[in-house]
Amino acid sequence: MLRTTARALAYLVSSLVAGSIGLVWTLAATLGVGLLGITQLGGPVFLGAAWITRQLAGVERHRAGWVLDQPIESPYVPVPAGPVRQRVGAVAGQPATWRDLAWLVVLFPLGLAGGIAAVVLTVVDLAAIVAPAWAWAVPNPRAPFPVDPLMTTTPGRFALSLLGLLLFAVVCWLLRVLARGQVTVARALLGPGTHRRLVEHAAHLAETRARVVDAQAAELRRIERDLHDGAQARIVATGMTLALAARKLRTGGEAASDVDLARRQLDDALAELRRLVRGIHPPILTDRGLHAALAALAADSPLGVELRGDPAERYPAAVESAAYFVVAEGLANAGKHAEAASCTIELVRTATTLSVTLTDDGRGGADPAGSGLAGLRRRVEALDGTLTLTSPVGGPTILYAEIPCES
Repeated sequence: MLRTTARALAYLVSSLVAGSIGLVWTLAATLGVGLLGITQLGGPVFLGAAWITRQLAGVERHRAGWVLDQPIESPYVPVPAGPVRQRVGAVAGQPATWRDLAWLVVLFPLGLAGGIAAVVLTVVDLAAIVAPAWAWAVPNPRAPFPVDPLMTTTPGRFALSLLGLLLFAVVCWLLRVLARGQVTVARALLGPGTHRRLVEHAAHLAETRARVVDAQAAELRRIERDLHDGAQARIVATGMTLALAARKLRTGGEAASDVDLARRQLDDALAELRRLVRGIHPPILTDRGLHAALAALAADSPLGVELRGDPAERYPAAVESAAYFVVAEGLANAGKHAEAASCTIELVRTATTLSVTLTDDGRGGADPAGSGLAGLRRRVEALDGTLTLTSPVGGPTILYAEIPCES
């Protein structure tokens, strides 16, 4: 508590100086930019003033960390290189530029009031605590009651010291409250705002879209390769077998074995096509929904799987597909790598999201950056969702996906 109070006191007292510097700089910058704005120096002066303002605001973010235990996060969006006019527009277009300036103006009255209150509270309380050491030297025969007995008598001075000790906790609390109140305003003005969050969100969406495009291209190549090496090869072999059987029939030979072989080859090709279709989008998802598809997946798994969720709930097709493949990959990894014996799948629907949690009792130690999970993460992030893996050594492993699912 004493350390927190000391940092709060340091923040409030230093605000007296910081507020004065901020006010002087704001007036000087506003006057300088206003006078030179109509000249060729207007752009460079504005950029220079904005840079200094950001440095001062950065100091304020670090000072706020004395109370918050960590500095306030920077709110700025990177300014692209280019002509002065373009950079001026980019800096001026950021709300953080003007919120920095607003804070430097607001800091002066806040710092003045909070700093003076902190100094007065601290000095008065400390003075009361050490009253026996100094009060005897300043007699005041005209002091009113009860100041006169407290200051001029030895029992009174010790009583004053005891009162100061009793009020010490209250003074510490008041200092922390004053500091937190000022820091709350600082965080509102100096912290990241809606503009930066929107820019970061747009950049994130652009990145995930690019990854999804790459993943789709890779998926198309895989499908083409599987068709060429699997079903197509089997169908070609079937055609050759049937051609051989037809030749035998024309010459009066026995073709029954070739027909049987062709039938088996067609069965294998059909099974290959079905496997390929299930890898793209299982038909059961469309016909019966996510819960039924996961129940079928669990039935085919060698693990003991418990499925929790509403069997009648339906979700958008893209959401069901993403959730299905998250569970499919999780079950495969649990059986292949984690040496798990049982697994729990839980589906939770809220007003805006579908949460999928897969927990296994395996040995843990899974790599969150593995290639399989990276593909799943791209699939989930393409829907603006999140995928996390918690897998301490020794287990359990928890695969958690949260996918936006508007009702």
